[in-house]
Amino acid sequence: MKINKVLIIRFSSFGDIVQCSSVVELIRQKFTSSQIDWVTRSEFDYLVKLNHDVNKVWSFDKKLGFKGLIALGMELRRQEYDYVYDAHNNLRSKLLSFLIRSKIFSRPNWVTRSKDRFKRILLFTFRVNTFPWPFKGIHSYQAPLEKWGISKGQDEKLVIWDFSEASRLKAKGFLENKNTIILVPSAAWEMKRWPLPQWKKLIEIMPHHNFVVLGGREDLFCEELKAIAPERVENLAGKLSLVESCALIEKAELVISADTGLLHVADVLGVKALSLMGPTAFGFTTGPQIKTMEVELPCRPCTKDGRGSCSQDVYQKCMVDITPQMVAQEALHLLPL
Repeated sequence: MKINKVLIIRFSSFGDIVQCSSVVELIRQKFTSSQIDWVTRSEFDYLVKLNHDVNKVWSFDKKLGFKGLIALGMELRRQEYDYVYDAHNNLRSKLLSFLIRSKIFSRPNWVTRSKDRFKRILLFTFRVNTFPWPFKGIHSYQAPLEKWGISKGQDEKLVIWDFSEASRLKAKGFLENKNTIILVPSAAWEMKRWPLPQWKKLIEIMPHHNFVVLGGREDLFCEELKAIAPERVENLAGKLSLVESCALIEKAELVISADTGLLHVADVLGVKALSLMGPTAFGFTTGPQIKTMEVELPCRPCTKDGRGSCSQDVYQKCMVDITPQMVAQEALHLLPL
């Protein structure tokens, strides 16, 4: 039986790699005898390696520059892939495309994920939204595979990650108390964060619940959440690796987050979550276990990823109007009795 060799190209970032991971199982289902490889940047290769359906990860160190990328492209060319999916569609991935496809014989069947640049100009410059709404990133990664006869997956657990036993045990240790909710209050850009006073109020009005806060080393404000109720709030911002944070989410009863990479981890792992959606356009989740909370405003969405400025008199009105009381009510509805 012929083994189909498949290559996925997605260099970054954390959230995009998580969403793109949903295509691996679909490809495996279509090509049952296949070798599925992935090209990514070296700082994200650990994440791709968690996926038990990926056979080989080609890691690119961007410090190697143009010369290093050409060397990688020539090596990939020698692998003679049958199928290649350019899920990044940037200058680096296009260069790899040129090198791999320049072979006269045995050219691979190639598909590319469109970035819909014209639609983005219409949306963010002229306020004309021609995207499917809500725009679900996972579906946008799966759609190009229809050219290979692969249809979109069901909205359920989409990825199986192989966490180390150490990561699983560490995660379990922080979730031993019942009624524990994971909070993800940070995000790369401030405008898409739920305001800090809202998080504080949420902890106050849920006195019978424990909370675990996830974030990075730079998220010093997370200590303010712990100070609200030190006996019920565990601040792990900067204390866990991303892999350990993902393992923690895998075991969670509920995650509350704005548009972040960890929200998409909950999505692909089939974990219940509340998604607090404000100004961003492309962060909507897919799974039925996730409840999206949002308020309708004519200015939404106003940004791709949270960069830019707010046009409202009330800064972040789209986030401020999602009240802690509303979030607490939905959280109680989603939590097991």
